[in-house]
Amino acid sequence: MRIHRCFLLLALIGVADAEAAKLVEHAGLPTVEALKAAQAALRSCRQQGYAVSVAVVDAGGNLQVLLRDEDAGPHTVHSSRRKAYTALSLRKPTHELAQLLARKPQVQGLRDMSEDILILGGGLPIKAGNRVVGGIGVGGAPGAMLDVACARAGLRAIGYP
Repeated sequence: MRIHRCFLLLALIGVADAEAAKLVEHAGLPTVEALKAAQAALRSCRQQGYAVSVAVVDAGGNLQVLLRDEDAGPHTVHSSRRKAYTALSLRKPTHELAQLLARKPQVQGLRDMSEDILILGGGLPIKAGNRVVGGIGVGGAPGAMLDVACARAGLRAIGYP
């Protein structure tokens, strides 16, 4: 009887440890990958003649990487970070959110949820499977879809479609 209790106790401890391990598991974007994505996005825009800033945020919305082309306007630093944050937070590309707001004025309140929200094209969520683990934002190209194209180049550089 005593042996059975010991095995039961060990089994319960093992289950508790496994559950605790799940709580501390980190499913984020490694900094080296975030940097690689930002560099590829910046390079893509430069090759097209656009001076931009590129931001990558982690799963908590914290700035992980920020790169600014020396010729990019100062506003691009803020817009790129806010686009990355918005894509992460709302789990959608920011150009799709902008289209949604144009079609459905009743959801205009999305713009006012946080001062960090910026619903302009150029922000993409970064996913690992079905989980959003970060966001990338590009600001400064002469058009939202040009920012989007550079952000996509950044994601492709780290193996995201």
